[in-house]
Amino acid sequence: MSIARSTSASASASGPSRMSRRLFLSTTGALSPGAALTACGGGDSDGSSGSAAAKPVSQADIDKAMKTPTELTFWTWVPNIAKEIALFEKKYPAIKVKVVNAGQGTPQYTKLRTALKAGSGAPDMVQVEYQAIPTFTITDSLLDLRPYGAAALKSTFVDWTWGQVSGSNGEVWAIPQDTGPMGMLYRKDIFDKHGIDVPTTWDDFAEAARKLHKADPDVYLTNLAANQPAAWHGLLGQAGAKPYVTSGKSDIAISVDDSVSKKLGAYWGGLAKEGVIGVEPDFTDSWYAALNKGKYATWLTAAWGPVFLSGSAKSTAGRWRAAPLPQWDAAKPSSGNWGGSTTAVIRSTKNPVAAALFAQFLNTDPASAKMFATEQFFFPATKALLSDAEFTGDSPSFYGGQKVNEVFADIGSTVNFSFQWPPFLDQAATDYARSSTSS
Repeated sequence: MSIARSTSASASASGPSRMSRRLFLSTTGALSPGAALTACGGGDSDGSSGSAAAKPVSQADIDKAMKTPTELTFWTWVPNIAKEIALFEKKYPAIKVKVVNAGQGTPQYTKLRTALKAGSGAPDMVQVEYQAIPTFTITDSLLDLRPYGAAALKSTFVDWTWGQVSGSNGEVWAIPQDTGPMGMLYRKDIFDKHGIDVPTTWDDFAEAARKLHKADPDVYLTNLAANQPAAWHGLLGQAGAKPYVTSGKSDIAISVDDSVSKKLGAYWGGLAKEGVIGVEPDFTDSWYAALNKGKYATWLTAAWGPVFLSGSAKSTAGRWRAAPLPQWDAAKPSSGNWGGSTTAVIRSTKNPVAAALFAQFLNTDPASAKMFATEQFFFPATKALLSDAEFTGDSPSFYGGQKVNEVFADIGSTVNFSFQWPPFLDQAATDYARSSTSS
């Protein structure tokens, strides 16, 4: 694996130097080349690349496999997923699915890498976030789902999500399940009180931040958590930055100090230095309390945020509304993505047909897909649900009766799908978080 690196920020195998939380936004962070090289090691014992398109599996072989008594193991952190799995087992009664919660996100990935390296203990199918897919494709750990009919599903999903699960040679590494297009939730009552219009550009946003904090020193327009690389990556994506660019299977260019990244760092770093936005860690007790007390007038979040906020800031019910992110170029609406995951099949599975059919059914069967949206409150990846009047017409009282799903469905069509992820994102996120801690 070769790495072309373009950054003036300090970095080494031990990570970047530390800086204060308030100043972290004045740089875009740095990545550890040592960690990147480490990520290139490993892989499956047979050493095959897995990139060549395999011969399509015949319908006869599919029918036979789906009628053969089989037990599949599925690693997922999705709560109460038994209902969706029951739909699959009803259609294919010979197939039983064993669900294992091996942790959420990084803890699960760590266990999966351990199992893959050991050559035993890996599941048949696994929940994988979009940003983590390259981590496992570079080691040839995921099954290309094209031979099992997955390519025909492309038009089922929002275009940018299909781009996230596809390889450079047309491989289909996973099936999209949910998404996280970024928007802005804002306190209408606070905006009305201080005569603030909903900002449509980032220049407007900066002026509103200054105006609000000057009028009420206890209130900030927003909080951009210094410990949240996921949100930062979403903002990078919206701005058109390309910090990681993969060419072929093993060449990755790292550019974290390009003009776009510098612009973004200067913008948010400037607001932080002025003291007109907050930079406290999110998803903490103090952060929840701040939202409930009205310390922050907006939350820059993803499509899963509205449901999350309605359960975490109940005392503010009826006061929030949703809007797109402010824009760098109002003539070219754009958004980033924060969150969302897929169902992938591990290449070492002994039951590739059944596992591949499960991944496809789970996320494309209309009843199953709708359950994810209405039972787990995931934001859909399928075009059918995003245009479903029942879904987009939902008008929660927490948001004053606004059709919030419709707002985020529209935002989803503007996500920058050219954004790429590196196979060493865990280390990138660790280095980023480390750079934001106080010295």
